[in-house]
Amino acid sequence: MAAEGLQGIGFGYRPRAAYACDPARSRGRFQSEGDSPTRTPFQRDRDRIIHSTAFRRLKHKTQVFIAHESDHFRTRLTHTIEVAQIARALARALRCDEDLAEAIALVHDFGHTPFGHTGEDALDARMAAWGGFDHNAQSLRIVTRLERRYAEFDGLNLTWETLEGLVKHNGPLLTADGRPAGKPVPRSILDFDALNPLELDRHAGLEAQCAAIADDIAYDAHDIDDGLRAGLLSLPMLEAVPLTAGLLKQVRDRYPGLDAVRSAHELVRRQITVMVEDAIRTAGANLARLKPDSADAVRAAGETVVTFSPEMAAREKELKTFLYANIYRAPEVMRARRDADRVVRDLFDAYFADPATMPEGWRDLLAQAEERVKARHVADFLAGMTDTYALKEHRRLFDHTPDFG
Repeated sequence: MAAEGLQGIGFGYRPRAAYACDPARSRGRFQSEGDSPTRTPFQRDRDRIIHSTAFRRLKHKTQVFIAHESDHFRTRLTHTIEVAQIARALARALRCDEDLAEAIALVHDFGHTPFGHTGEDALDARMAAWGGFDHNAQSLRIVTRLERRYAEFDGLNLTWETLEGLVKHNGPLLTADGRPAGKPVPRSILDFDALNPLELDRHAGLEAQCAAIADDIAYDAHDIDDGLRAGLLSLPMLEAVPLTAGLLKQVRDRYPGLDAVRSAHELVRRQITVMVEDAIRTAGANLARLKPDSADAVRAAGETVVTFSPEMAAREKELKTFLYANIYRAPEVMRARRDADRVVRDLFDAYFADPATMPEGWRDLLAQAEERVKARHVADFLAGMTDTYALKEHRRLFDHTPDFG
C-alpha cells in the first residue's frame, strides 16, 4: 500500500499519544534506583539488555538452521535485531514509546535454549517432573535473578513495564477469575508475580504488542529468505502461497528478467512492508474504535490492539502452514533436530546425575540439594548455553557427538 494510503497514522516524529506508556510515569523498578539525568527509564532498560551476557549469547544460538552451516543464516541475535527494528517502526507510527518497544523486542528471546525450539522441547521433557521448561519464564529468570552484573541486586532490575511486556507480549496468562488463559503459568512467573504483580489477567501495553507482532513479521520473512538460501524453498514454490504469489508478481512485473537472488530480496522486503503497513492500519482502526486514554486503558481493553486485519491474518496463517511443511518439518531440518534433541537430553542427564561435572560456580552446593532445586539449576545452566558451548560440553562428557554435517 502506498504511504499516502496511511495518512492519519504517520511515519515521522509525532508527540507521544495518551495511550502510550510514559517513561515519566513508569511504575518503577523492583529495587529502587535514582533517575538518570540523560536517559529515560526505558532507555536505561534497553541499554542494560544490550550490555548483558544473555544478549551476547544470542549470537551463537540457533534460530531455525544450525548457524555453522552458513554464515548468512539468522541466529537468535540477528533475528532479535530485526524484531527490534520492526517494533520501533510500529511504535513510531502508533505514537507510543519506541524505546520501550525496542527493549521488549531485544529481551524477548533471552530464555531460548541452544538449538532453537528443539532444545526447548528437549529441556521441557526432561523438566516435566519439576514444572517443565518455558523460554518466556526463563527470560524472566535471567533478567530478575541469573544475570549478575550489579553490586546491589541480581538480574537487570528492569522497569515494571519492560517486565510486563516480556511476560505478557503474547497476551494475558490468566483469565479474569485467575485460571490459566492457555497452558499452566510457569511457577517462576507466579513466584515473581507474588512479589511484584504484573497483572497477568490483562493485556500488556501497546509497546509490548508492537514487539509481539514484529516477532511474527520478522520470522515469517526471514525464514523465507533462509529457506531459499538453504535450498528448501524456491521462488516457484512460493507462487503457490497467496501472500507471496502476489508480491512475486509485483517484482516480476516491475523487473522482468531479474535474477533469483535479487528477486528473493525484493520479495522479502515487500512482504515486511505490507505486513507492517497492515498492522499499523489495523491498530489505528482499533485505537479509533476503543479510544483508550491511557496505557492502562489499553491493558483493560480485553483484546489485542496491535494485530493484523482478518485478511492478512488469514494470509499469514497460510504462509505459516507452508513454512511448517517445507522448512520446519523438512527431512534435513528434522535430522538436525533429532541430533540437537539428543545433545540437550544427554547433557541434562549427565549434569543431573553428577553435578560435579558442571563448571565451578554452577556445581557448588548441588550435591545435597533436593531434586527440584537441582533440576532447575541444571536447566538454568543448559538454557544459557550457546550451540557451540553445548557441543563442546557434549564432546567433553561423551564419546560421540553429532556433527550436524
